[in-house]
Amino acid sequence: MRSLSFCIFIFLVAFKAAADAAEYNYDEALDKTFLFFEAQRSGKLQENQRVKWRGDSGLKDGSLQGVDLVGGYYDAGDHVKFGLPAAFTVTMLAWGTIEYRKEITELNQMGHALWAIRWGTDYFMKAHTQPNVLWAQVGDGDSDHYCWERAEDMTTPREAFKLDQYHPGSDLAGETAAALAASAIAFKPYNSSYSELLLLHAKQLFSFADRFRGLYDDSIKCAKQFYTSSGYSDDLLWAATWLYRATNEEYYLKYVVDNAEYMGGTGWAVKEFSWDNKYAGVQILLSKVLMEGRGGAYTATLKQYKAKADYFACACVQKNAGYNVHLTPGGLMYVREWNNMQYASAAAFLLSVYYDYLSAANAKLNCPDGQIQPQQLFDFAKSQADYILGKNPNSMSYLVGYGPKYPVHVHHRGSSMASVYNLHSPVGCVQGFETWYRRNEGNPNVLHGALVGGPDQNDKFIDDRSNYEQTEPTLTACAPLVGLFSKLQGSSKTSENPVEFLHSIASTWNVGETTYYKHKVIIKNTSQKPITDLKLTIENLSGSLWGLSPTSENRTYQLPPWLKVLKPGSQCTFVYVQGGPQAKVSVLSYN
Repeated sequence: MRSLSFCIFIFLVAFKAAADAAEYNYDEALDKTFLFFEAQRSGKLQENQRVKWRGDSGLKDGSLQGVDLVGGYYDAGDHVKFGLPAAFTVTMLAWGTIEYRKEITELNQMGHALWAIRWGTDYFMKAHTQPNVLWAQVGDGDSDHYCWERAEDMTTPREAFKLDQYHPGSDLAGETAAALAASAIAFKPYNSSYSELLLLHAKQLFSFADRFRGLYDDSIKCAKQFYTSSGYSDDLLWAATWLYRATNEEYYLKYVVDNAEYMGGTGWAVKEFSWDNKYAGVQILLSKVLMEGRGGAYTATLKQYKAKADYFACACVQKNAGYNVHLTPGGLMYVREWNNMQYASAAAFLLSVYYDYLSAANAKLNCPDGQIQPQQLFDFAKSQADYILGKNPNSMSYLVGYGPKYPVHVHHRGSSMASVYNLHSPVGCVQGFETWYRRNEGNPNVLHGALVGGPDQNDKFIDDRSNYEQTEPTLTACAPLVGLFSKLQGSSKTSENPVEFLHSIASTWNVGETTYYKHKVIIKNTSQKPITDLKLTIENLSGSLWGLSPTSENRTYQLPPWLKVLKPGSQCTFVYVQGGPQAKVSVLSYN
């Protein structure tokens, strides 16, 4: 068991061997990521809501101001609906869905993807009550953070804050325009009328953002200490770029070219892509226009945009003459202490997209340290995803609910407290801190798919609920994972997991009113190479199992000691007995 140092040593050696050539189940990680967005929903939940410990909440949002602001997403481990990060989240969800529509469809996840987007876009359109009015936030961080209570019990003020021509917010309105324009592209093949409605709102919001300029947190001052905006120029370029992609109208391409220098599009060389800094995203999107030969009279300026896109990519792969992104000893991109994973996930997604654009154009990347192949961008993106899923010095998945070891003291109100369906009486503001926040036990509700803030610059991680910098998840960190995991799962089909599982039911019998099933699972090596150190994750297993050896980690099994190698074409069998549906068997890692 875990207490035996010898077994710990053996497990760590085995994990390291497997990690050197680990293949992760990106399909499972993608499905769990969508579950996180369901857990963050505000408003009236759907009947097919998969996160069963959540209930309806925020049903009176906006009522004090006479506007319907029910819906949308809670930002992180709290219950504020911050507009700027939420809009960036939806843009990233839509972008991933656009780029990897084929992969998402093949994984049977397109329904979840579109609903994740629509839960945000329906809310944004309700919040856009007039052409020059956008309700930008519900709740404020100070009063919300004073309480530790479930969303369903909220007693904190739900004041709503708006932007208008007298209280501008070009950054937030611009990002919301980008979100709606990108979402219009994502929905066009499935619901053209909804797509057109999204585009109408996107155009109006861009006009509002461009005409009445200002920082949103100068208008909504209570947002400043939580999501301070460094500027709005990148948001205007970002919105115009997405509107050009959605409409193909030259006006928007001309806008990003005419304002390229003034707004920093061709001037800023960056090493970060985030809710507050969109320049790298703009530069890579416009590089696609250039490489597809659609630059026309604007080609010279688009080349300048591409030069800055190359700077970001070269910095990520450590080929930028010393001006590189910082990597932890374990290989994780590191930018800031609070929720650093959001920068790693966003950069990984961005480089996977740029890899696709460069590959489609048969182009190479010219870095200060030499010419590199696009494959190195893909390798970097994969390295960040694999670090997130467990290939790191702590052998821990930072995606909650994935793999045998992940954070259990997540800084999240709903996850950390008993569900309203189990504890029916309300939990008060202070009572939540005393009874639930300070308890040593893990969270009673697993927040599947939540990407926590992650380790520090030395790969150190403390799984403590009060350590919000490392254990709090955010919308913005999780959104890029949809595209990233879809891309990686699709790419792995060329070198798919070499194992096939053949499920069958050997026998059934009844005990009282319960039906029990003897499940037989054949593990077959379908590759041309021998497999060693095969690790399996088995979920939803409630009965006994024979034929596999349990490891020291929960829900993880390996082949029995006498079967060290599974040769090409060979197979082995295990069985388990339980009532109800079959367990879910997946490959965790192998050599």
